[in-house]
This record gives sequence, C-alpha cells and structure tokens, in this order.
Amino acid sequence: MAKVLVVEDEADVRDLLTLHLKREGYQVSAYEDAEEALVSFERSEAAREPFDLIILDWMLPKMSGLDLCKTLRTKMSTTIPIMLLTARADTMDKVLGLEIGADDYLTKPFEIREFVARVRALMRRATPTARETAKTQLSFGPFRADIAAKQMFLNEVEIALTPNEFKILTTLMQKPGTTFERRYLIKLIQGPGVAVVDRTIDTSILGLRKKLGKDADWVETVRGFGYRFRGEK
Repeated sequence: MAKVLVVEDEADVRDLLTLHLKREGYQVSAYEDAEEALVSFERSEAAREPFDLIILDWMLPKMSGLDLCKTLRTKMSTTIPIMLLTARADTMDKVLGLEIGADDYLTKPFEIREFVARVRALMRRATPTARETAKTQLSFGPFRADIAAKQMFLNEVEIALTPNEFKILTTLMQKPGTTFERRYLIKLIQGPGVAVVDRTIDTSILGLRKKLGKDADWVETVRGFGYRFRGEK
C-alpha cells in the first residue's frame, strides 16, 4: 500500500484530504506541523518504509511548507514527489515553488476531484510502467539510468533527481540529438488532464542543469522549439 505524508494546518482541509486519499487506497500520515512531519519522514526513511508522495500546505506555523520542501530536497536529498497546496495564485509564487523542488502546485480553493487527479498523475510518474521496467538500464556518454529503481548516475556517481528531472533526462537520453518540443515534455511530466504552469519545464531543466554541474551542456536548448540531449562528439 502506497504511503502519503500530508502536512496541512487547517483541520477541515486535512481531514478532507485524508478521507479521499484513503478512499484511493493510500496509507496516510497527516500532520498540522511541518516539524512533526519532518520527524515522521526521518523515521520512515530510517525504517526503510519511505513515503511515496508528500503533500504540503505552503502556509504552516513555525516552518513553512516551502521551507520543508527545500529541506527535503536539499538536506534529505529525497526524490519523492511533492505537491504544494497554497492560496498564493501568483505565477511567480508557482515558479518559486517549482524551483524549490515541488513537482506539482495546486491553488486553493480547489475541487477534490482535481486534487485526486493530480495525486494519481504524480503516482503514475513515480511508478515504473511495464515498458519502463522491461528496459531497466539506459546509458549514454557519462550517464547511466536504472529506470526501474529511478536512479541516475553521472560518471558512476548517483545524483538525486526529482521525478520530473528524472523523467525529462531519461526521455532525452533515449534519443540523443533529437529535439523534444516543450509542449511534449510538459505533457510528459504532468500527465493528462492536469493544468500546467507554462514555465514548469524550464524550471525543471534549470534544476536539472544545476545538478549536472560541468556536464550540464549535455542538455541543450533548441531556441524556439525545446530541448535535446547532445549526441556524443
């Protein structure tokens, strides 16, 4: 049974999310405080029973959901999908959340059907399909990907990528030299039936390049079209 960590300080919203997640068949751990949730996260990791999805409200007491997201991505190096919930609807706030490491961003108030649809989409992206599992290894240049384990290695050193970053990089690696349009990549990482922020793909590419360091030039921008993985020279 997949495990979901919910951090929401509004009791009514927290109970509603918990109810519908359980109806979807998920095991839910819900908290109103980010610090308590972080302790729960650390315990689950130590017990080798990690969460499969994390849902964070932006505005939380003590530590904000945004700060918790940043902590999970940097100090904890987790690649677990993260969804941010917030009343902040400004585009720049959405971009900030995605740049910090969130995989999806849902603005309050929202319809519960949309929430459930986004949860399903995130879970699909984090779970290998039968086709992906069949091809478990993907290598090109200094990169090697274990598709089933969702692990990426650069010069045989593992790098921690978010689900979005992993999906983008492995897609580009499958066809070096081929340009993938931005619209295609956006649909690829967000899934069908989910509204997207236009800059989502650009933010994910930016985060990916930062993690690749001196090898960032393997991911090339084709101005006006999209992105491609550099063919070996």
